[in-house]
Amino acid sequence: MDRLAAMETFVAVVEAGSFSAAARRLQIGQPAVSKSIAQLEEHLNARLLLRSTRGLTPTDAGQRFYEHACLAIEEADRAEHSVRESSEGLSGRLRAGAPVTFARLHVIPALGAFLDQHPKLDVEIVMDDRPIDLLEEGIDVALRMGRLDDSGMTARRVVSGRRLVVGTKKYFERHGVPRTPADLSQHQAIVHAMRSGGDSWAFGHADGTEAAVTVSSRVRVSAAEGMRAAVLAHMGLAVASEWMFAPELADGSVQAVLSDWTLPGVDVWAVFPSGRMATTKARAFVSFIESLFAAKGVRAASDSGLPD
Repeated sequence: MDRLAAMETFVAVVEAGSFSAAARRLQIGQPAVSKSIAQLEEHLNARLLLRSTRGLTPTDAGQRFYEHACLAIEEADRAEHSVRESSEGLSGRLRAGAPVTFARLHVIPALGAFLDQHPKLDVEIVMDDRPIDLLEEGIDVALRMGRLDDSGMTARRVVSGRRLVVGTKKYFERHGVPRTPADLSQHQAIVHAMRSGGDSWAFGHADGTEAAVTVSSRVRVSAAEGMRAAVLAHMGLAVASEWMFAPELADGSVQAVLSDWTLPGVDVWAVFPSGRMATTKARAFVSFIESLFAAKGVRAASDSGLPD
């Protein structure tokens, strides 16, 4: 029995939910799948799968074996790819997830340079502000901003940045410029309802002073693109990462205020599917994103969750 091939067949059955679906995925006959699983169970002297009206589900032993088999397959693939890529370069397809605004402003405009570095590699950018299931969506690596809710994920902190109070030049001409956090009570705020903090903004000062302000908001949005649109339409102020308005901050159409005060920073994380080794392609993509911000003078920060 080829143990690695048997592991691959078992993983395909668990993920597909049936012998027939696994056979189609592996492009082999269903009897070959059934025989492979039977041989594997005999070799291990353990029942790995249970039949039910909903299909096949792993036993407790089967679930443990599945998790270890995934790691073994990933490690074998990684060893194989490392040899091939040393002479041939990266190839195949990379599926990378990213928040919509961050991808539109920073990732996609620079993607051509990454493709030039790896001419045999195809890239699919899955743009979504939601924390989607990486395994279910077949994502190799996802970029996420802010706090990670799932501490069990394998993650690497890519870059750390500032959060700013921003508004358009036209807005400030109409409504004045706030000089202290308390002045924000006289302004309208654009609130990102899905982000931590909401309409409560906490500031710190170099002299140790702290200030917490609850802002007034007639406009609340559930996505960063909505916040950008509302601010650029001169509807109010917003707390946003420095990346969200990078083009407008550079040309002066959007300005940051309260520069003597600081807000909690924001991190960009590279997140990898749980229980899987990060692929060489995913690592190369993360390194490329880090290099983008290094070129812009933004500090990158490695995290011990993913060894270099």
